Amino acid sequence: MPSPRHPGPSTSNPPILERPPRRVAVVLLSAIGDVVHGMPVVTSLAEAWPEARIEWIIQPGPRALVRPHPDVAEFVPFTRLKGPAALAEMADFRRRVAGRRYDLVLALQVYFKAGMLTGLLDASVKLGFDRERAADLNGLFVTHRIPARPVRHVQDQYFEFLEHLGVPVVREWRFRFSEAERQAQHAFFEALDRPALAVVLRTTRSDKDWIPERYARVLEAAESELGLRPVLVGSGAAAERAAAAEVERLTSARTVNALRDDLRRLAWILEGSALVLSPDTGPLHIASALGTPVVGLYGATDPRRAGPYREPFRELVVDRFPRRPDEPPVAGFRSGGMERITVDEVVERLRLAAARHLGGGS
Repeated sequence: MPSPRHPGPSTSNPPILERPPRRVAVVLLSAIGDVVHGMPVVTSLAEAWPEARIEWIIQPGPRALVRPHPDVAEFVPFTRLKGPAALAEMADFRRRVAGRRYDLVLALQVYFKAGMLTGLLDASVKLGFDRERAADLNGLFVTHRIPARPVRHVQDQYFEFLEHLGVPVVREWRFRFSEAERQAQHAFFEALDRPALAVVLRTTRSDKDWIPERYARVLEAAESELGLRPVLVGSGAAAERAAAAEVERLTSARTVNALRDDLRRLAWILEGSALVLSPDTGPLHIASALGTPVVGLYGATDPRRAGPYREPFRELVVDRFPRRPDEPPVAGFRSGGMERITVDEVVERLRLAAARHLGGGS
């Protein structure tokens, strides 16, 4: 039940704050793509309220990607565990935030554990999603909701929080690379004989993955026709290494295997690549945020909600998401679409990307 102090969420119109906040918490734990979408939110808050201290509640993995961030005073890590360890982690988080008083909390995720963390924060205003787009008893943990709207791109949905607060949107993703990272990036690309096509082969869900044999043919076309060097990127997880080994076995293209458990390294490889090829997964959104043209493969998720956000890259999407004619954007997953993506479709989008963004023709 909502506490007596917070009798229930309100959908009151702005302003919901009596004065500019001095301390703000953003609850956005994961996944990588969502965290990338959170970056311009914290920047917009910092630009609107330069005196505010902004703290970001986040999981350790995504934190490694976005830290350091010039607009975040502190990243407060929380590890999502299971069983008794989860209770211990929750108790530790409660101790770490004890005594902190926030003027505003943005609850950008609706699953239950994120809601519990929101509930543990001491704040005058806890702003969450509208009832239709919330889930997991989210209303128990927030005091105010943004107005209801249809499903939109995830990035635009996050921007609705800013709109409700009267905060101008700053569409900037402020990645910061150290001098050592810049030197490593320079050395990596200096060793390549051609511009790089960074290729993501696996996601966290098998129904979003494309077919290895078709990747193999696309990499051959990218090398022979477009003069690109395929660079396989992602984590060092066993499933990703197995997928890379399979594609390398099937293709005659000379690939570079750059898989490693290092999100920062992945980010600077994506930034330095000429083009990126990826299904709907975190690296696609990193690449888009960094301004690298990305060809997105969409068959299990709706690119209107989860596609690359930058407008010039939307025309590069291969969209085989199963939908009815005139159906509005859809949240969630649908099966069967990835198998419908053909080699010719992907090569055509790579040609278009080269023509539009690499000066590869008309």
